[in-house]
Order: sequence, then C-alpha cells, then structure tokens
Amino acid sequence: MTGAAAVPGEAAIIVAVEAEDWLTALPDVEERCRAAAAAALAAADIDLPVGVAPEISVVLTDDETVHQLNRDWRGKDAPTNVLSFASLDEDGAPPVPGAPLLLGDVVLAWGVCAAEAERDGKPLADHLAHLVVHGTLHLVGYDHEQDDAEAEVMESLEVAVLAALGVPDPYAPSPTTSPKEGDEER
Repeated sequence: MTGAAAVPGEAAIIVAVEAEDWLTALPDVEERCRAAAAAALAAADIDLPVGVAPEISVVLTDDETVHQLNRDWRGKDAPTNVLSFASLDEDGAPPVPGAPLLLGDVVLAWGVCAAEAERDGKPLADHLAHLVVHGTLHLVGYDHEQDDAEAEVMESLEVAVLAALGVPDPYAPSPTTSPKEGDEER
C-alpha cells in the first residue's frame, strides 16, 4: 500500500507499507509518518530555492528486508530499527524549479521497532514518530555518529520536533530502562 500527500510547494512525503503489521498495530500509520517527516523537514535547517519542494519516501517493512539492506549497504549483518538513504550530495544536480527535490528514503523494520517500543515501555506510535524524525533529519545532513557536538544538535532538534508533535523526549530514561551512557549529563 502506498500513499502520498502533497500540496504544490510543500514537501511530498510518500509512505509505502510493505509489512501489514504496521497497519494492524497503527491503522493511521501513513498519516503519522507524514506528520513526523513534515515536522522534521520544517524544523531542519535546509535551504531550498523558491519553487522547489522536498520529497522523501518512508518505507514500513519487515526485519528481513532491513537486515538485508543493513548488510548490503552498511556492512552490518543484523536488522536495525531505521535506515536512511540520502539521495543528495554536495555535487548533486541543481534543483529544477517546480520539480521535487528528492531527498531520499527512510526505511523502518516492523519487528525491531515494535520490540524496542515494548522493551522501553513507550507507545509504538511515539517510537515510530521518533524514528521517522530521526531518519528524516539524516536525509538532510544531520548526523550523530561522527561528532558529539553534531549528535547533541541532532538530538536537541529531534526532542523539539517530537515535543511539537506531543511526543515525550525519547532520550529521557523511562521507568523500564536504564539511562544510556551520557544521559545523566543532559
């Protein structure tokens, strides 16, 4: 199942549901993905020429698919919760006025995401929103793996975007989890 929602001049966010478990657990999953991605794009510091709107896809799939992508593209032979595949680089073609600017794909694994939400005592809808925001920010150049300062900027932006969506801080320790390293300094 695939759906897109876009108004001329606004971001086009295409959602493809490949694993039906997503729809069973969250019947409004497509709308939730669009809202999270749109909020992340609105908050991100991206400079687009007039008349150019960003376009991303969010793919809701299964662990096996994400495992294969993670192995083939990142050299990590395990499933993960979310992968982002950015289509832009600094040497990319110039944007064409009126045409969408293809930012890339955000791919989420059903089983991993559902298990993490359950383990952490968080609603699946909140965890989904966090991962879509996180993946979308990666598409526009935010990173958390290279530098602690960049990680702090990205994490702060995620928390702000999620708060605007009514989602609690995903980095705050919950009663069922222990704080991750460094949380006590926040």
